[in-house]
Amino acid sequence: MAAFGFVVIDKPAGLTSHACVSRLRRCYGLKRVGHGGTLDPAVTGVLPIALGPATRLLPYLPQEKTYKSVIQLGTRTSSDDLEGELLEQVPWPELDTEQLEKILNGFRGAIQQRPPQVSAVHVDGERAHARARRGEAMDLPPRPVTIHRLKLLNWDSESGRFTLEVHCSAGTYIRSIARDIGELLGCGGCLASLQRTQALGFQIEQAHPLPDQDQTPPVPLSPLLALADMPRHDLNLNEQVDWRCGRSIHIRTGNEGATVVCNPDGSIAGIGHMNQGNQLRPKVVFDAIG
Repeated sequence: MAAFGFVVIDKPAGLTSHACVSRLRRCYGLKRVGHGGTLDPAVTGVLPIALGPATRLLPYLPQEKTYKSVIQLGTRTSSDDLEGELLEQVPWPELDTEQLEKILNGFRGAIQQRPPQVSAVHVDGERAHARARRGEAMDLPPRPVTIHRLKLLNWDSESGRFTLEVHCSAGTYIRSIARDIGELLGCGGCLASLQRTQALGFQIEQAHPLPDQDQTPPVPLSPLLALADMPRHDLNLNEQVDWRCGRSIHIRTGNEGATVVCNPDGSIAGIGHMNQGNQLRPKVVFDAIG
């Protein structure tokens, strides 16, 4: 039976997310493999990878992400991290943790954030990073993002570095947080290192090292682990036949939006959407008939 489910990779530094997908495609002997949330080559941590038909579930997984980041004050670069060209290096101000916490308060909750010049944002049909590497300077408009949690883990006044845990909405740039904190302090700032510790409902504790081609790959995780917070409907045997044929299921009570649908044995059968009249309409069907 072909592999189905999710594998969580602890992406090493120096590899693209696409390279990790290509490696697992060969390891499992699958053509259909996809990842959830691109990580820059220098970034490490949680990279959920969907195997086989599980790729159809990627849009339904929780999109918020969590990062552990180290920010360097007194350094400004072209990419807002240490990978970019050094633009300026100046002393950072004397700060205690209380003063730093006051600065961080302005970055908690719903904020407007300007993406980095080196980013995947589209500008006139082209990625911003491609234009930035040609030496173009762009006026990227700020976008709304939400910082659900911003926790100061450590402040080292001698090195000018502090560590943050950031739980945020999709589309948030931690490099922008580093840059903007530095601007507020008047000394500049950039991202020194970044690890993603949670993505799409999967945690760093579930992650495996990227396997070599000749290694036995990890056993995939059930998609239900990441969909646990969604409404769920368990099919009986009669409903299972209708579901697999693509017919709507009448249920007594339902929830608006997407619902996880499970087979009588507890395995995932797909995703349904509620219609009027408590009709659960198939949207994603696994093991379909006909």
